[in-house]
Amino acid sequence: MKKRSPNYFKAALLMPANLFALAAGGVASLVMGDWVPLAAASGASGLYLMLLSTMPSFRRAVRARAAELDDVASPDELEALLNELAPSQRQHYQELQALKERILDSYRKMPGGRVLVASSERRLDGLLTSFLRLVSTLNSYRRFLSATDREAIEKETSELEKELAQEKNERLRDVKARRVEILKKRVQRFVQAEESREVVSHQLAGIEDVLRLTHEQSIAIRDPEVVSRQLDALTAEVAATEETVREMEQFMQITEELSSTPSLPAGQERVR
Repeated sequence: MKKRSPNYFKAALLMPANLFALAAGGVASLVMGDWVPLAAASGASGLYLMLLSTMPSFRRAVRARAAELDDVASPDELEALLNELAPSQRQHYQELQALKERILDSYRKMPGGRVLVASSERRLDGLLTSFLRLVSTLNSYRRFLSATDREAIEKETSELEKELAQEKNERLRDVKARRVEILKKRVQRFVQAEESREVVSHQLAGIEDVLRLTHEQSIAIRDPEVVSRQLDALTAEVAATEETVREMEQFMQITEELSSTPSLPAGQERVR
């Protein structure tokens, strides 16, 4: 889930004020039969774009908007994520989707219900998207851990360390020492993958807890201001979950690179 950096120049170009100025210059040139108004508007627009696109406050606003749009999966990503799920996982996701609809139904019955639904639906969808992405990451961990024979790696490391302690040839010592270092890294990655799998599992349970709590509160609370504060907390939960997803995916990329050489089956030796 690699995210591209926002195009600040394009964002500035599409600002309504800039588009209006260019359109006004074009109309003036057309009416007067002279290209000067359009050229002046274009020059002013270029200066405006250069200044606005470099302003820190504008860049923060663009990044915030981009992050908001990334919270919810596109139809293609949603389909791909759903296709990765086991039947039981897909059923669990559908249950959470139904829970989201019950939350929105409760909001519709409150004063200003339409506004509440409009402001909350995307946040709930963002949380469900985070759930799907985390399930995908969890499945990646499970595949990695099931395909890696930790005991075989630890045994090979121990045997190689014994050989290294008795090796007299300097060149062979250097080669074996490098292999020992790599094997130890693989074992450490295995340990970290187990820990990360636990983190993801608890994060998934946390998302479900948040959705169920939101549903319970949507039934009991009738104050739109309280609901609004709950939605702010929900948005923070989405952001925290997405950060966890990105960290887990970055770790998996590194882990897969270090573990690209599969472990040998039991009883099979490496070519000497």
